[in-house]
Amino acid sequence: MAKPKDIRAAVRAELDFDPFIDDTDITVKNLGGDVALNGTVPSYPQYLQAAAAARRVAGVTRVHNHLMVMLPDENYRDDAQLISAANNALALNITVPDGVEASASDGNIWLTGSVSYGYQRDAAEAAVSGLTGVRNISDDIEVRSFEETADATRRVQRALDRYGLFGDDSDISVTAADGTITLAGHVQTWAEHDAVIDAAWRSLGVSDVQDDLLITG
Repeated sequence: MAKPKDIRAAVRAELDFDPFIDDTDITVKNLGGDVALNGTVPSYPQYLQAAAAARRVAGVTRVHNHLMVMLPDENYRDDAQLISAANNALALNITVPDGVEASASDGNIWLTGSVSYGYQRDAAEAAVSGLTGVRNISDDIEVRSFEETADATRRVQRALDRYGLFGDDSDISVTAADGTITLAGHVQTWAEHDAVIDAAWRSLGVSDVQDDLLITG
């Protein structure tokens, strides 16, 4: 594992290494693997990519993305243009169901509506995140499922067993109540963390996921 004093330098190096990120105005702070990104980037995809780059670094256990998107003048879009572009993108995405809609104000997009699965909500965010003129996305899409959650715990645990990522001594716990799955325990990497979260969202009957997982690094 990287020493705490080395994590900041490693994150900086990863930001510089990633060709999709202009890290000129990004500052990095680290406190024992708890990393904060501050400053500005010129697009919303770079805002997302910067956090992903930080999570790739060994020893990073949490990322606080405080970056602001400062669009170049040529990338600004008025509200009407951005609303039209966002709703067209949602309509053209086969994974996003009817009823999901976008509104916008000064580059900030709000997504509303309801879906049956978490991956559909993720697809809606992905559909609009790369549009020119986007500064931020607020996702108020509700995940509604008419399936019972009684078997959700068993479904998720079986999925994790299929992935083969965790040994017999794993302390990951999966519980479900009223449509919410709660995940707790320890994982070593962000890849393991994301695999557990994805498994939970793919289960029938899940309307929310409570992430209490701890990354040991």
